[in-house]
Amino acid sequence: MTTVQQTLLLTQWQFRRQATMLPLLVLVQVFLAIATILGFGLVIGDPPPDQALYLATGAPTITLVMVGLVMTPQMLSQSRTEGSLDWMRTLPVPRGLFLVSDLLVWTLIALPGMVLGIVTGVLRFDVDLSPAPWLVPATLLVSLTAAAVGYGMASLLKPTLAMLMTQVLVFVILLFTPVSYPADRMPAWLQAAHEWLPFEPMAQLIRSGLASDAFSMPGRSLVVLLAWCAASVAGATWALRRRA
Repeated sequence: MTTVQQTLLLTQWQFRRQATMLPLLVLVQVFLAIATILGFGLVIGDPPPDQALYLATGAPTITLVMVGLVMTPQMLSQSRTEGSLDWMRTLPVPRGLFLVSDLLVWTLIALPGMVLGIVTGVLRFDVDLSPAPWLVPATLLVSLTAAAVGYGMASLLKPTLAMLMTQVLVFVILLFTPVSYPADRMPAWLQAAHEWLPFEPMAQLIRSGLASDAFSMPGRSLVVLLAWCAASVAGATWALRRRA
């Protein structure tokens, strides 16, 4: 059996294992995407065009990051607690394929909420988007990075601690990351921290992909994001092998 066939079978098994929860998972992240747009609209009211565009292009990033950094580690921690992850490790397949199949599942789960978040943002704030041709690979890169970071966190930490971390990340992502507002509104020390964290590069990549006429992707931010993606995938793979 080829590596591709093994990956597809593992992915199929993951989808079937979560068949009862899958509609709810998709519904939750769709609700999150729409609620983020409508909620910010209630708080801010009718923002000027530049702020409206920031909000409309920031919500899709929040959806992708939330699925990767919150829902992924929660489900992985549950798998560790119930023993299904240990059972999967007994299968005669490379450990890295577990990670690939899981990341594929969570990427697909995140896409419906992102699409509906974009539509809701355009309708709510009446903005015009100019999608770039590389928007799809950019979305996959952001989703992969977020899910890999969440996967690595859940693999390295105890399940209880990983669950607590996800709750903290919800507030950090919504309130203290320059996703739905410019970074210059933050204190200098927090701006400096976000130069090395993946959240701002994620937002910049999605924002410039959705509104290429108004935003651009700094080269440094792309390097930071790629470094986080490579490091998190490598860390998650190492954690799976270490616990074998």
